[in-house]
Amino acid sequence: MTDMLSLAWQTIRGRRAGFVAAFVAVFCGAALLTACGVFIDSGLRAGVPPERYAGAAVVVGANQSLPTPQEAAQPYAERVPLPATDVARIAKVPGVKAAIGDTSVPIAVPTGESAKGLPPIFGHGWSSATLAPLTLTAGHAPQNPDEIVLEAALANEIGAHPGTTLKLVVGGLPLSANVVGLAAAPSDTPARQDAVYFPDQQAAALSGRAAQVDAIGVLAAPGVTADELAGRIHAALPNLKTYTGNDRADAEFLDVGQARSFLLEISGAFGGTMVMIVLFVVAATLGLGIQQRRREFALLRAIAATPRQVHRLVGAETYLLSTVAAVLGTLPGYGLSFLLRNAFATIGVVPADFDLVLDPVPALAAIVACVLTGRLAGLIAARRVARISPVDALGEAAVEPAKLGRIRVGIGWLLVVLALGASVVVPLLVPGEAGISGAAGAALLLVIAVALLGPRLLAMVGGLAGRLRLTTGGFLAAANTQANARRLSAAGTPLILGVTLAAVQVFTVTTMGAAAQHQAETGVVADYVLTSPLGGVAPQLTGVATGVPGVAAVTPVARTQVLATFHQLGNPTTESFTTQGVTADRLDSVLNLDVRQGNLAALTGNTVALSQTTAATIGVKVGGTLALHLGDGTVVTPRVIAIYGNGLGFGDVTLPNDVVIAHTTTRLDAAVLVRVRAGADPAAVGAALRAAVRAYPTVTVADRTAFVSAQNAAGNGQSLVNLLLDGVFLGYIAIAVANTLVMATAARGREFALLRLVGAGRRQVRAMMRAEARILIVTAVVVGSAAALPPLVGVSLGLTGSPLPSVPLWPYLGIVAGAALLGWASITIPTRVAMRPRPVLAISIRE
Repeated sequence: MTDMLSLAWQTIRGRRAGFVAAFVAVFCGAALLTACGVFIDSGLRAGVPPERYAGAAVVVGANQSLPTPQEAAQPYAERVPLPATDVARIAKVPGVKAAIGDTSVPIAVPTGESAKGLPPIFGHGWSSATLAPLTLTAGHAPQNPDEIVLEAALANEIGAHPGTTLKLVVGGLPLSANVVGLAAAPSDTPARQDAVYFPDQQAAALSGRAAQVDAIGVLAAPGVTADELAGRIHAALPNLKTYTGNDRADAEFLDVGQARSFLLEISGAFGGTMVMIVLFVVAATLGLGIQQRRREFALLRAIAATPRQVHRLVGAETYLLSTVAAVLGTLPGYGLSFLLRNAFATIGVVPADFDLVLDPVPALAAIVACVLTGRLAGLIAARRVARISPVDALGEAAVEPAKLGRIRVGIGWLLVVLALGASVVVPLLVPGEAGISGAAGAALLLVIAVALLGPRLLAMVGGLAGRLRLTTGGFLAAANTQANARRLSAAGTPLILGVTLAAVQVFTVTTMGAAAQHQAETGVVADYVLTSPLGGVAPQLTGVATGVPGVAAVTPVARTQVLATFHQLGNPTTESFTTQGVTADRLDSVLNLDVRQGNLAALTGNTVALSQTTAATIGVKVGGTLALHLGDGTVVTPRVIAIYGNGLGFGDVTLPNDVVIAHTTTRLDAAVLVRVRAGADPAAVGAALRAAVRAYPTVTVADRTAFVSAQNAAGNGQSLVNLLLDGVFLGYIAIAVANTLVMATAARGREFALLRLVGAGRRQVRAMMRAEARILIVTAVVVGSAAALPPLVGVSLGLTGSPLPSVPLWPYLGIVAGAALLGWASITIPTRVAMRPRPVLAISIRE
């Protein structure tokens, strides 16, 4: 083995240029896989320090996620509260000095009294100030319902002091409060949230759930450690969850736990796909390198090297190459994880202060994955040169084999048939998310089929080009394409892969976005919408709007997410679904959900309506029941009373408004839709609405476009995440394309020298390569677009029922331009470099 490694090292040193492309492919793959590993590790262990609970030894809360047997726990969208009676139960546990229940109440400061960039503000009971711990720096504790204590930092921001009367908005309703004190925490670190403290009874009343608390902070008796106390509490109340150390922030900030779940979800999907792409790209790169060394392997086979020895040599080369490249690639992988974290924070799916865990385990995992991937790619690439007979090997060293193997062609066409079936047939036979995923996944099958059938396809293109009236360069390019179709196919497959995946990923997002926008624009038939830029709209606004003269219908809309557990392909799975809460009374006057089955008039009590895609995904029909976990974890089993078509525009699940409101953290509506009575003056009704809501300083009256924009904005976050990850994928593929094309072109220096020695000039050689580049680029764009079309048709069928995906012209032209620029530069620039030596010297250089 040592001798084989030594021989492999000498080969790599002697053929540095031939191994650079594979090295770069593994290097970049290791960086991406390391970033995925950092996200997985951070999803399990990372977080932020506690603030308001920093003085508590232990924080007790409800489980904020739903455990699943085969997947990561799914986080609930809303705060899961605890019964207030648990405070007394925990206080009786030995070692507990005090147990204090805490409730958070969202507060808005109207424009004019708030500073720009102010953190979110929440109201709390004064007793919970001990958990920070806060100390009074001015004034006294709040005693009456209209008295408050402000944190000193917040008071400085809004210019308040003891004696100031503030106009706040609590629960969407105006509230005047007198500042009677200021308090400060021992830490000077900027807070993620600002706090306003009320008397305990007033805070409970404002929350709307006096019998519940958000969390319970526990102070330890002298001599009792936090871990010891947490164990005692868990033994006494096993259904509750205890938090110590930095984990206390999970009970304080819901977005921390949601960010963890997000990182675990996207890193699992991203990492799995990345391993497949790395395998594909490295296999193509190594395959091209082995093709360029076919004379060397032919000589080895001719002097009695066995297939096993050839495999061992290739294996030793790939082990050395992938190990070194992977080790070096892990270092920028950690930096890439921070860049992606910052991008996710900009989008709003991860808190900006969410710290990543830096540990050597992700790097080790990436190295192992890349080494194994490289070895598997080497086995695939060396299969032909190892098994071919020595006589045939010497023949193929000079001329490529004329035909592809029957097995290779058969597998290629089989994959084409399977991909077409998965693209079109699966969404029709398996409706819902499974069918859509099957259609999207067919793109990779088609790309693999193209890689297997590529030489035959390029030979056909070369023959077609040869029949046209071409220049000398074009004639040579066509002839070369036919004669060296295998080499060009290995170089061009990554370019086809890039065009296909770019088209599928980008136009899946545009198809979904266009359908959602169309559904929202055509589905909202209300004339006015009441919204609030600072939080939600109080449920009382529904009654206020109903009493305005000229109003025919009023419907409040609340938003949340629910979890549903169902069987998909025989396995239990849990997914999150976007949900809206509306009232059934005259709903069709303000909202058209495109009902396909059932009747939304029955949407009251324990009932639910589902979008067509969601109903197919879960496998339920009108009249059936399903189990849902509401936003705060409450389990309900509603009966399905309707199935509608406009799920992308308005949400997968529609529940009665009172059911949704009762199980959200804020107890607020997102908007109130208003329809003007026939014959009434819309302008007069609008003016009356504005006058009616004047007492609510954060509420605005707008037309239906405001609601449509809010609906579209709700789905933009996930679309931006998808586009960001797609950009990372395509960036890696672009590097692979440049690698293989530069490698394939640079290795043809002797060929260029021979052409020049027999009379071809530099311009003619460059003209030939430009013609080759045109053939390759046109083939990649046409084949890549054709390979992307069936998956996009399937995705469109699954999402909208129409076979026509949304393919905007400018993004498509951008993909074409990117492919053309990348292919052109990767061929023409190396051609110029390869022709720099004098022909006599270049042709004497060994291969």
